[in-house]
Amino acid sequence: MKFYITTAIDYVNAAPHLGHAYEKICADVIARWKRLSGYDVFFLTGTDENAQKNVQSAKEKKIPVKRFVDQNSDKFEQLCKKLNLSNDDFIRTTQERHVKVVQKIFKKLYDKGDIYKGSYEGYYCDGCEAFLTEKDLVSNKCPEHGKEPRWLKEESYFFKMSKYENKILKLLESKTFVLPESRRNEMISRIKGGGLKDLSISRTNIDWGIDVPIDKKHKIYVWIDALSNYISALEYPNGKKFKKYWPADIHLIGKGINWFHSVIWPSILISAEVELPKTIFVHGYINLSGEKMSKSRGTVIDPIKLVDSYGADSLRYFLIREVHFGEDGDFSEDALKNRINNELANDLGNLLNRTVVLSEKFKGKVNGEKELEKKLDLKNIEKLMNEFKLTESLDEIWKFVKECNKYINDKEPWKKEGKELGNILYNLLESLRVISILISPFMPETSEKIKKQLGVKEETLKYCKFNEFKGKIKKEEILFNKV
Repeated sequence: MKFYITTAIDYVNAAPHLGHAYEKICADVIARWKRLSGYDVFFLTGTDENAQKNVQSAKEKKIPVKRFVDQNSDKFEQLCKKLNLSNDDFIRTTQERHVKVVQKIFKKLYDKGDIYKGSYEGYYCDGCEAFLTEKDLVSNKCPEHGKEPRWLKEESYFFKMSKYENKILKLLESKTFVLPESRRNEMISRIKGGGLKDLSISRTNIDWGIDVPIDKKHKIYVWIDALSNYISALEYPNGKKFKKYWPADIHLIGKGINWFHSVIWPSILISAEVELPKTIFVHGYINLSGEKMSKSRGTVIDPIKLVDSYGADSLRYFLIREVHFGEDGDFSEDALKNRINNELANDLGNLLNRTVVLSEKFKGKVNGEKELEKKLDLKNIEKLMNEFKLTESLDEIWKFVKECNKYINDKEPWKKEGKELGNILYNLLESLRVISILISPFMPETSEKIKKQLGVKEETLKYCKFNEFKGKIKKEEILFNKV
């Protein structure tokens, strides 16, 4: 069984912010869970480097564009390492492997008769890298970037996207193609409201980007370029990875680029006769005091600083638990500290510490009745994860952590000895071993620390049932310090 998951590729016009980290963490949790479930996973992330906003930012900083994108792309790669992501590849759209595929797709669409030359004029938003209609504007401004678009007129190659309107509408009728349902309905309404127009796919007044293979005067416009990363990283069309992993099982994206992924990308793929991705999951934004984080507006939080202050696992846990997957959520440092102190340090950290301390002192045999196993609803956790309900799944795991704490408080093992104590410790140690597996997609470092103290190595879901405890206890430092 294979599973292919991608994040959106990020513009490198500035350093990464917490919104970028959130998407990558969510993708990593899904990728790690699928590996736990026995899947052969390929997880892709990367950077979008041919965009004009990168050029503008480089000019403002008075740095050559190539050096500028190299520096910022490196920051996104550093973020992946800081967050302890398990991505299998990091694609950069300036790489030769990507350029070749983009030109191949352009030529394929052109040879099919789906690309023609014309001219375009309209409102153009540099932030979106897209033309907007008057209906798209709010108070004459782009709703996504809060800036007035400029009027642009130039020669352009067009993709006959209008030709695929009925096929895209039929595709959007599938209840699993775009999730959540509200995001799917938005796309259906937009198409039914204004129809699918042909798409401008080249620019002439720029010198940074990928050449149109049939006309060197033009550069390929961002969406054919950027979206193709999902197959260029797999060495489309003949690479082993493409044959093995395509189609994507899930494209994970933010709601600001829903149209490009749910409408433009499938139109391009249908024209190129490439199989379509299975699901596009649209997550919400991480807000600051109710306002979307934005590099252009300067309302950002540096995730690397948060990791340095609180640790990767604390941030990973907080974002999944605090922000309901698929909806917008608000970030506050106080809320982060609160969850670290009350849930990570108290609930999980204390549970491990008390159990390990008691186990090290115990000289008897650790075995007994499987009393705590029935408190774990593993089937529900698996069901929720398979439906991409990350927040609910972590909530369900935490219910079990709390049940274990209730058990230790009710049983008062510090007052017991012999077989009775052996039974209590058996239940607690096996529970912690199972917890270490279940939390590993969410908090991989913490999972390893628990396993190390328990002296166990199990890595997959099939070990999430009580058995004979075969570990060797070795107390280490506490899991989480209070902040």
